[in-house]
Amino acid sequence: MTGADAMVKSLEQESVGYVFGYPGVAICPFYNSILDSKIQTILIRTEQNAAHSASGLARLTGKPGVCAVTSGPGATNLITGIATAFADSIPLVCITGQVNSELIGSDVFQEADITGAVESFVKYSYLVKDAREIPRIFKEAFYIANSGRKGPVLIDVPIDIQQQEIGEFVYPEEVHLRTYKPTVKGNTLQIKKIVAELNKAKRPLICAGGGVRLSDAKDELRQLVEEYRIPVVSTMMGIGVMATEHPLYYGMVGNNGFPWANRAMKEADLIMMIGARVADRAVNQPERVMKDTVLIHVDVDPAEIGKNAGATIPIVGDAKHILAELSEYKIEGDYSEWITSLEQYREEMPVVRKPVEGFVDPAELIRKMSYKMEDNAIYVADVGQNQIWSCKYHVVRNGRFLTTGGMGTMGYSIPAAVGAKLACPDRQVVAVCGDGSFQMSMMELATMRQYDVPVKIVVLKNNYLGMVRQYQHFTYEDNYSVVDLSGSPDLEHIAAAYGMKFLRITDMENIDAKIDELLSGNTSCLCECIIDPMDLV
Repeated sequence: MTGADAMVKSLEQESVGYVFGYPGVAICPFYNSILDSKIQTILIRTEQNAAHSASGLARLTGKPGVCAVTSGPGATNLITGIATAFADSIPLVCITGQVNSELIGSDVFQEADITGAVESFVKYSYLVKDAREIPRIFKEAFYIANSGRKGPVLIDVPIDIQQQEIGEFVYPEEVHLRTYKPTVKGNTLQIKKIVAELNKAKRPLICAGGGVRLSDAKDELRQLVEEYRIPVVSTMMGIGVMATEHPLYYGMVGNNGFPWANRAMKEADLIMMIGARVADRAVNQPERVMKDTVLIHVDVDPAEIGKNAGATIPIVGDAKHILAELSEYKIEGDYSEWITSLEQYREEMPVVRKPVEGFVDPAELIRKMSYKMEDNAIYVADVGQNQIWSCKYHVVRNGRFLTTGGMGTMGYSIPAAVGAKLACPDRQVVAVCGDGSFQMSMMELATMRQYDVPVKIVVLKNNYLGMVRQYQHFTYEDNYSVVDLSGSPDLEHIAAAYGMKFLRITDMENIDAKIDELLSGNTSCLCECIIDPMDLV
């Protein structure tokens, strides 16, 4: 058995079904060995998207996604995808090939210090120096990636280590890491303090972040909310932990959130942040918002608590465990007047749009499409204006809403949708992007075609980098710079080139029938929607 064989065998031990990647000489021993495995390899058309596809799969399965690329430019191309997963706390195991061990540091062909380059974007990284260590390293990597605050782990394997003969393959049953012991169970004394504060509060509010979903605490959160009628808002990454139309859910907060949700944050006398960073996009000027407010901050990562706002009651641990323990106590607060006020705010502060006739209204398109999508459908939003419209107007029922909030990486939606569809082949998957972000990942239409991964792709086309144009509109008084997308391809011809069904929607006439046509059948479809170039989120 070689080191490459041990790498594949280790992935089998972790029940890995797919490896997304792009081969090169330095990773060829691994890709040669994987031919004898039942693990399916997916040839992604550019390395960054290998991480995005692995991310989409990880978010649906709850297990680390795996990607494998070659050394040098293959590894450096992967960095943006790794950084995206790190910012969103998505568990990945990223395998990179490396030049011969004896040549490391010699600046030979396609050598890059990838472990050094990704240091600030990974939970941990390994440079394998002995093939006999591969089983232990892989066992640790999967454990680190998917425990505590989840995130990417990188394993860099020189080609000679992949070719090295080893003795008997023994995969460890347990992990023993002396310096890595993430806290799971919350402190009981702190939980009792939370109960006491909830009993005193008149205007409590739960702000749910992506950590609720990552810890699989959705059911525990809903049970607490419904039993004691505590209103909820969410960050962008927390969208979907509560059904959009749940009577106690008041939408997304932050710079692009709903006005009534942000007002709730300002007027609450107790805010319970669960699995959220209190970062700038979710809470603008956190110290001002949290002034005279009891802040309870629940997070599995102790480094996040107090980083952006001082917590009255900090509690480190896994949200699922903490919410389950919290449910064992009786909360006696009456928040009916507060809920009445929030309902009044929602009625008094509606989001008013003035769409221009003769174009597709993206907000109404997304809202209508939400109701026509299957109940458990997976909606993947890209970055830009399309992301904000998606966050505000997509209606989550029993499905999933995926996007990248931490890094805001354009081109995420299509490869992530591929990973999501492979993870859940029986569920409908729709990717929504702008014409800018589409052109950052349209090469993955070949991946969809090659492996028969049917995804519905909606492109909101305005011939601009819309979010930047909007910023320049307000900041530089319409002095636009480098945002014009003239020269973009004809999407009908793109669809034909990849053998996809094509649909163009130019206005809102017969929109229901057109959405039905888009969503019909379990086949790929590229849908171009012409929107007003001057539309604002």
